Amino acid sequence: MYKVLIIDDEEKLRSLLSRVIALEGYEVQEAPNGKMGLKKLELSDVDVVLCDVKLPDCSGIELVKEIKTKYPFSEIIVMTAYGNIPDGVQAMKNGAFDYITKGDDNNKIIPLLARAAEKAVLQKRILSLEKQVNKKYSFDGIIGKSKVILQAIDLAKKVAPTDTTVLLLGETGTGKEVFAQAIHYESNRKNKSFVAINCSAFGKDILESELFGYRAGAFTGAIKDKKGLFEEANTGSIFLDELGEMSLELQAKLLRVLETGEFIKVGDTKPTKVNVRVIAATNRDLLKDAESGHFRSDLYYRLSVFQITLPPLRERPTDLELLAKHFLSIYSEKANKKITGISSDYIEQLKSHTWPGNIRELKNVIERSVILHIAGELSIDSLPLEILQHTVASEGKTLSAFDLSSVERLHIQKVLNYTNGNKTEAARLLNIALTTLYRKLEEYKIS
Repeated sequence: MYKVLIIDDEEKLRSLLSRVIALEGYEVQEAPNGKMGLKKLELSDVDVVLCDVKLPDCSGIELVKEIKTKYPFSEIIVMTAYGNIPDGVQAMKNGAFDYITKGDDNNKIIPLLARAAEKAVLQKRILSLEKQVNKKYSFDGIIGKSKVILQAIDLAKKVAPTDTTVLLLGETGTGKEVFAQAIHYESNRKNKSFVAINCSAFGKDILESELFGYRAGAFTGAIKDKKGLFEEANTGSIFLDELGEMSLELQAKLLRVLETGEFIKVGDTKPTKVNVRVIAATNRDLLKDAESGHFRSDLYYRLSVFQITLPPLRERPTDLELLAKHFLSIYSEKANKKITGISSDYIEQLKSHTWPGNIRELKNVIERSVILHIAGELSIDSLPLEILQHTVASEGKTLSAFDLSSVERLHIQKVLNYTNGNKTEAARLLNIALTTLYRKLEEYKIS
């Protein structure tokens, strides 16, 4: 329901307008002067203000400016009894949506009010979406409170406002692209393009075309000009993931871009100039590669002006539970399941794992668990065998991927999940007697 505030010192007119507008489905508030109007705006999120030009305590024209300064997403329609066009024009210059003449424009009020309300709500929705995007891609979106991750975030926050090239180091799955996005969205380029490419996903020739583009006729099949990603990212940022996989020839071209801000497209003779911030990432030891001749040392030193090393998940045990709960909220909502939390046994099993795939692996494990689980807390029965092979303290024994009882226990749990807890149906699918199933449930402590 749209909210409207009427500011007018004529009580009868104010009451009449209020009744007419309320009949159209709006929530209406009233104020006899500018001071009371501002007070109402403080207390309520108003979509449209209907404001008289002549108020007992201030000028309605000046009040428009004050309201738009404090509440930029509220629209204002100015009312005048004098048909004074200069007043209306000045009001619109001060930020009013439109103006009407009392008595002469009665039929215009409701349609005009509807357009103003729609604009106000649209602007608020856009603001809300922008806040969601900023939160998603900002440093606030990085989950973790461990010392090592906070140190990495602190370094990234310091370099973000600059145009300095950043090199992100760390194992696969540690969140390098998340950091790259946060650096971009916390910079003065945040309203410009952020372009990401995985350099290991393309061969040399294709990667060159993707990064720098080409001219029509440069090679067979090049029937028209193509913009490269550096051009697409102009005035913004480009994220070069797995940079260590780039060929030496392309490394030379990248070095030229970093040093001069220009490159030559495939099949072109003239350089193309760009203003792009480069954020690169790799899981390789580029210094060692440079010493062995597999990576250009001049490019390494140009890229490594500001390095940030992202810690592997095994060095962040205190963050495991936070990350697990974060992914649980995402995947349980996605699967439309009422999963209330994570059991302590489950968390302990997560902490016992070495996480070679880091955060990406944890995300996959939580998604798998949500698919297998029905409701209530996540239990260790929904964990993969490679994680369950460690000691389960609550049972006082070791579960192994090669242990028959471990496999049987997990299979029974899967079948029960499939039947939504119907033990009779589960016994039928398992092709065992119901009494046998109950015995095994007791043996394996499956509820």
